[in-house]
Amino acid sequence: MSKASTKTHATAASVEQFLAGLEPERKREDAQALDQLFRKVTGWQPRMWGPGIVGYGEYHYRYDSGREGDYLATGFSPRKANLTIYIMPGYGDYGPILERIGKHKLGKSCLYINKLADIDPDVLAELIEFGLKDLGEKFPVRPS
Repeated sequence: MSKASTKTHATAASVEQFLAGLEPERKREDAQALDQLFRKVTGWQPRMWGPGIVGYGEYHYRYDSGREGDYLATGFSPRKANLTIYIMPGYGDYGPILERIGKHKLGKSCLYINKLADIDPDVLAELIEFGLKDLGEKFPVRPS
């Protein structure tokens, strides 16, 4: 059985310093607003995962293949091209919420937005809650 795990791990880096160092200013402001939204919705303190992901909560996964590890339960990354929102179960069953969120693109477990003003933050809060509930039905989720 494989004990392989993800390449991205929690670090001791400061979330506040990471967010404060973001450029341009709009990206920094959007990221700080996302941080406040995630803190409010989850009730958890963030941790850095790798050099650029702000994560809230974590879970231990073990797949039938034997692959296992720990990963953030939800979070975001303020990337150069867009803001990436991580909802770990993926977005397969979230169509009704996504129809109301605003301008976005989807990846398997990622929601891509250009700027926070493009989406409805209340709907994003609903999406985060739904994603955490969905994830919690598959794996135990712990606060960060």
